[in-house]
Amino acid sequence: MRAMVLERQREPLRMEDVAVPEPGVGQVLIRVRACAVCRTDLHIVDGELTGPKLPLIPGHQIVGEVVAMGEGTGRFSEGERVGVPWLGWTDGECRYCRRGQENLCEGARFTGYQIDGGYAEYTVADERFCFPIPEGYPDLQAAPLLCGGLIGYRSLRMTGDAERLGLYGFGSSAHMIAQAAVYQGRRVFAFTRPGDEEAQRFARSLGAGWAGGSDERPPEELDAAIIFAPVGSLVPAALRAVAKGGVVVCAGIHMSDIPSFPYEILWGERVLRSVANLTRRDGEEFLELAPKVPIRTTVETFPLERTNEALDALREGRIEGSAVVTVG
Repeated sequence: MRAMVLERQREPLRMEDVAVPEPGVGQVLIRVRACAVCRTDLHIVDGELTGPKLPLIPGHQIVGEVVAMGEGTGRFSEGERVGVPWLGWTDGECRYCRRGQENLCEGARFTGYQIDGGYAEYTVADERFCFPIPEGYPDLQAAPLLCGGLIGYRSLRMTGDAERLGLYGFGSSAHMIAQAAVYQGRRVFAFTRPGDEEAQRFARSLGAGWAGGSDERPPEELDAAIIFAPVGSLVPAALRAVAKGGVVVCAGIHMSDIPSFPYEILWGERVLRSVANLTRRDGEEFLELAPKVPIRTTVETFPLERTNEALDALREGRIEGSAVVTVG
């Protein structure tokens, strides 16, 4: 099969012919139809997340069709459409798994990081960590739901019942979560790169009541903020924007260093927290919610052989919504 392979970090992916993987115990073989591009893929390729298996096929927002099943499977049938997310396996035995926090599993393995992912014509996945795709979502529109949507939803849950919600970095995750937040009756304040009027227009078109640069203060205090951009300097900016008792959620797996800030902007029982990975419950809840909103994903497509171009476009902030690699 054709696959885009990472041989060494900080180098472009290479198109290679590799063997089609065989499904092991509990695994399904999936013919990939689409795989959305995530900023985590950039962190892996650019060497900001260390220790991936190498060589590696990245990609962890996979939509495809089950074509074969390994021993001990039975959740899905051949021909069924499934989605594969970032969380690819947990041990089910560590203290985190036992208390329902499988996203923090000590032995977790992640798709497109320790497990070959979806920038290929076929992939294998543990059927326990696959999701059925909601009807009505074409492959291209479904793929971004599987990480940008899921991590964004987990982050949104961490804001509690906040009414005035700030979203810092209006990319793949934010463009979906803005829609979910408006559906829930929240007021959305979108923060983009300074001067990016096109992104601000896009945010307003999805229901944001206010949109401006990340260097601006919102017109009123926020109850909560989610930081999607991997920029540490946004943390003190968001803390200054939220009211007493507010929460700032860092949604990314990697962020540049957070500069020092005065205690007074944290004081007042403000909360600063991170979100790590996802749980299967997050996936089930979000994929049930998405058709109700309904969340519409805006995508720009790239064929498999142009995956590096998709990564470059995301790195440079040239994607409105989500980039999706098409396969086959």
